[in-house]
Amino acid sequence: MSLKEDLMADLKAAMKAKDKTRKDTITMVRAAIKQKEVDEKKDLSDDEVLSIISKQVKEKKNSIEDFAKGGRQDLIDATKAEMDILYGYLPKQLSEDELRDLVAETISRLDIHDKKDMGKVMKDLMPKVKGRADGKTINRLAQELLEEN
Repeated sequence: MSLKEDLMADLKAAMKAKDKTRKDTITMVRAAIKQKEVDEKKDLSDDEVLSIISKQVKEKKNSIEDFAKGGRQDLIDATKAEMDILYGYLPKQLSEDELRDLVAETISRLDIHDKKDMGKVMKDLMPKVKGRADGKTINRLAQELLEEN
């Protein structure tokens, strides 16, 4: 079953269960998928759907930071609930320790010693962890590791 079919089945189940948060979150993702399909005039693959879901998670993380600045715990809680639903469709996320090991291995394999070569690390690593890690976290870990050297 494709990811789009999973989303549709889960949407129907959420509607039957009257789970408003799940229904609204899945509807939002399906709308983003539909928009991209209309824009590109093609059906999206599962990888492209995963990319959309990852982007939604990233936007939610940014929203949480903004809500924290505004002291809106109610919105933070609601957004975290939406993120938990989205994470259910993404591959298992890598832990920070696993990411640190991958970044360290990439830095040593590419023989990088300076922060100005950070783009090489990101370019090499991002396709390998697509959908399983956040680029911002990888960037932070790479900077930390390069500072230690």
